[in-house]
Amino acid sequence: MAIILAKMKNYSINKTPLQVQIELAERLRKIRKDKKISQSELAAKSGVSLGSIKRFEHTGEIALASLLKLAHLFDKLDDFNSIFKSDDNLKEIEKLFK
Repeated sequence: MAIILAKMKNYSINKTPLQVQIELAERLRKIRKDKKISQSELAAKSGVSLGSIKRFEHTGEIALASLLKLAHLFDKLDDFNSIFKSDDNLKEIEKLFK
């Protein structure tokens, strides 16, 4: 159901949280399949439960700690470094033009 809702036509420029969740789940599934890793193997290697992996790939829902474990396993943990990062550098640059 979540996948259907996420793929429905969106009349906004910005993605919805659900659309982002589904895209992340699809990317993980693709990486997993490209590396020929089963969901069970992924669960064992990452420490994330098999149920959580299945739910994530199907609905896009996952706990943050589990998502970070999966990102770490695939050497993608640094991708989270820019989330909620302060714009202090931008503010300093803006001061130069005042």
